[in-house]
Amino acid sequence: MVDTGINRLGLSPAEIGHPAVAALDIQVLMSHLACADEDRVMNASQLAAFRAVVSQVKHREASLANSAGIGLGTDYAFDLTRPGLSLYGGVQHSALEQVIRQVAFPGAALISVRQIEAGESVGYNATFTADQPMRVGVVSVGYADGILRCWNRAAFTSQGRPLPILGRISMDMIVIDLESAPELQEGDWVELPYALPEAAQRTGLSQYELLTLLGKRFG
Repeated sequence: MVDTGINRLGLSPAEIGHPAVAALDIQVLMSHLACADEDRVMNASQLAAFRAVVSQVKHREASLANSAGIGLGTDYAFDLTRPGLSLYGGVQHSALEQVIRQVAFPGAALISVRQIEAGESVGYNATFTADQPMRVGVVSVGYADGILRCWNRAAFTSQGRPLPILGRISMDMIVIDLESAPELQEGDWVELPYALPEAAQRTGLSQYELLTLLGKRFG
């Protein structure tokens, strides 16, 4: 690993000339891009720095591009690329928008269906109050599963129909409006829209955070 600018792990370019490096049997010589998901001058400077190292160090294969780096084009490809987020449906570069598809499809079951009346509130701190009679459902998922409270203004779906989240998300439960899917009953499943680019815009979380937050209880 050679650090060409992200300043996390790896040898600095200045250390590459050390005799101990020349003695290594290197299968993959690699570095990591810091800003590949943005149009930044740093991308080109890291590429130039890595090319300089590649020409100095004996190795079998070279690798620079992560998921976003793949979108920067063939100049960044070298011998190996290292897709990470893109394997799970993340789109970190506009060049990849038409070739990456959603992979994670979180869903959960309704564990309770009930009727509430106008004036009744839902959830902790009563942040939602019904202005008319409503049929609502309780979904068996919550922030302990990685569905944080920044999802509060989002909606679950059933066959493409929106089921808005009502009130605050709890640790294990989320209350949703069943108006658009009146046939749903306890035991039926609903889905949370999880196309990562759109979910990131909706929640303010990064696509990486969205994936790594999903709890172990999803099976």
